[in-house]
Amino acid sequence: MRDFEAEKSDFLQYLEHERNFSKNTVISYEAALRSLGEFLKKRGVSEDFMRQLSRPFFRDFLISLKRRGLKPSSVAQKIFALKSFFKYLVRRGYTKTDPGSYLQTPKRRKSIPSYLTIAQTEELLGRPSREDLSGLRDLAILELFYSTGMRLSELSELKYSSIDFKGEVIRVMGKGKKERIIPVGAEALKALQSYLDKRRLCSKDLADADGDALFWNPLGKRLSSRSVRRIVKKHALQVSEEKGSGPHTLRHTFATHLLDKGANLLTVKELLGHESLSTTQIYTHVTTEKLKKIYKKAHPRAEK
Repeated sequence: MRDFEAEKSDFLQYLEHERNFSKNTVISYEAALRSLGEFLKKRGVSEDFMRQLSRPFFRDFLISLKRRGLKPSSVAQKIFALKSFFKYLVRRGYTKTDPGSYLQTPKRRKSIPSYLTIAQTEELLGRPSREDLSGLRDLAILELFYSTGMRLSELSELKYSSIDFKGEVIRVMGKGKKERIIPVGAEALKALQSYLDKRRLCSKDLADADGDALFWNPLGKRLSSRSVRRIVKKHALQVSEEKGSGPHTLRHTFATHLLDKGANLLTVKELLGHESLSTTQIYTHVTTEKLKKIYKKAHPRAEK
């Protein structure tokens, strides 16, 4: 009988190499399994761990997560990962009964995503310097996020060859390594071209620069996701009081502004790379709230 760590390792390999999950997704699954592994160790369990996975066991496990101060959304994310792990073990014939059935996902309150107004967006895009390389890079990053609505991981992994300047489209590798082609606005392409032109002039001394990476750090290496997030947050916090303002806020802004201007929900779904329309429908809450405000302001009998 194999132990928990061996099964965990096999499962993560399966996600990465057979299911083609992104690096960030695999990391989140690993974190969920690590939480379970730590709890098993506290219970003195190593081998034949499946026998311990009862309803009372999971009740205590969930209590331990809540005591750590995890938000319901974070607990739900861990439960989803664990359920996937147990289904994998069932398919492998490791167990006939699925212990994941004992895990109940906490109800998550659907929150309206934060986004920037058009005025805030214009202010944000006006912040980076147009004179130096880092400023032009920051502007190109902000313009691309707002122009395409792509995810942080998608932008961080962009290659120079991903951009079709003449066709005004960009090739993006999304979740599950699924490729999609999305249009890019003229302002974003202009900002990107300015950055690349300046980079070409400044990179003569960087012999081992990563020429295929679209965005560089000062050493000529691919800019990490963490660095991209830090750049966006640095500028976004100057125009918004939302502490969580970052790449995802620009993704929400992109979707909200499109819908406000009359874009079809199905079109926005395709642009965002969502698998299900229900995921995109969260943005209808934003547009509905705006419609209610307009209605109350404009209709003679809307207010008491």
